[in-house]
Amino acid sequence: MIAVESLAKSFGSIRAVDSISFTVNKGEILGFLGPNGAGKSTTMKMITTFLPPTSGSAKVANFDIWENPLEVRARIGYLPESAPSYKDMNVYDFLMFTAEVRGYDGEERKNRVVRMLETCNLKDVAWQLIDTLSKGYRQRVGFAQALLHDPEYLVLDEPTDGLDPNQKQEVRALIRRMGREKCIILSTHILEEVEAVCSRAIIIGNGKIVADGTPEALRRRSKLHGAVTLELFGADLKDAFADLEKIAGVERVELLTDEDRPSQNARTGKNGKESENGMEKSVNDSKEAEDSKAGKYGDGSDKTGKSSLRVRLFPKKGVAIAHEAAQFVHQRKWEVDAFTLEKGDLNEVFYNLTRGGQA
Repeated sequence: MIAVESLAKSFGSIRAVDSISFTVNKGEILGFLGPNGAGKSTTMKMITTFLPPTSGSAKVANFDIWENPLEVRARIGYLPESAPSYKDMNVYDFLMFTAEVRGYDGEERKNRVVRMLETCNLKDVAWQLIDTLSKGYRQRVGFAQALLHDPEYLVLDEPTDGLDPNQKQEVRALIRRMGREKCIILSTHILEEVEAVCSRAIIIGNGKIVADGTPEALRRRSKLHGAVTLELFGADLKDAFADLEKIAGVERVELLTDEDRPSQNARTGKNGKESENGMEKSVNDSKEAEDSKAGKYGDGSDKTGKSSLRVRLFPKKGVAIAHEAAQFVHQRKWEVDAFTLEKGDLNEVFYNLTRGGQA
């Protein structure tokens, strides 16, 4: 277990990390999430003993970072924001050197290096100078040196920063595999990263922890959580907006325009199949809302005289409205192009929490 207790770091009058506390257990991948300058990298450097704290403490496998730094380093694999390497060495020689520094020799040293070349897909560039490698391959070399001694604990600082989409997928798959047996802290400012690999997330803002929970729990703090997005199609929708406001548990209804993008959540269309789409943004345009209530759907009508309407229904606090909304639409015999139950927008939660708002 990694246990952090009231950890703080100041640089002169600047409080970079402000008395944070948390624990991470084996089998857990913790996303340490925050904007640039929030204190993420400073925290990672303190946990890995590369930077002394101003106050507070942290323990890795029950060894204190201040009292037993060598014991901590022996048990941690650390990938800093800029992957460490000697660029004038080839990959194989660099890993052999790293293994020697870690205290391995003979066949054990060679076997560990060969295993890392396979694990991190580096066999094809084993004899290539690190300076000539792409950033993706250099990042893999960084992973290899961090994993060489098979550490129980991993601290990864921005592990996919600057990688292309294919490289990111490879790195994330590797992290997920390792997360089954190891205790991992992954520092990032990329929300997609947390949703892709983390079982839990801590959000840090201005050096303080502002949220701690699973990605699903954090989404529930979004104003979008539990909302229902509807795309209706029919001959008579002139009173639909006003009618939808009458559904039990609905707090308000907002009109969505054609410029709004569909939700990231799984959405079911007329063919009954689910697809993944980008998150819709709410539109609160009073004129369009009034036009909708009055039945003015000029750009949503076709030659048959049928109209289309895209709206989002927001529930009252603690109320589930999906079932009531589905029944209501069925009773009205409206045609449904899409019916989406929103899981919540992690971007919104992150934005509000790291800028002093409430989520």
